[in-house]
Amino acid sequence: MKEKRTSKTSRTDWERVTNMTDKEIDYSDIPPLRGDFFKEAHIRWPEKKQQVTLRIDPDVIEFFKKQGKGYQSMINAVLRKYVEAHNH
Repeated sequence: MKEKRTSKTSRTDWERVTNMTDKEIDYSDIPPLRGDFFKEAHIRWPEKKQQVTLRIDPDVIEFFKKQGKGYQSMINAVLRKYVEAHNH
C-alpha cells in the first residue's frame, strides 16, 4: 500500500496496518452477506455532473481551495447537504 502524502500529519500507524494479516483484521462491526446478496444488488452509476459558471465570494472559494485537491467536489457535497436538509 502506497502511503498518501498530504499536508496534514497522519496519526495512523501505516507500518502496522501494512503488516497486518487478514486474521488480525476486526470485521465484527460488518454483518455477514447473505448468499443472495448479489442477486438483489443493482449497479448505480453516479449522475453526470453539469458544468456551470457560478459567482462565489473570493473568501468562500479561497476557503475551499485551502482544503486541497477535490475542493469542487467538496463544494458540491456541501450544496447537496443543503438541498437534502431543505427538500421536504
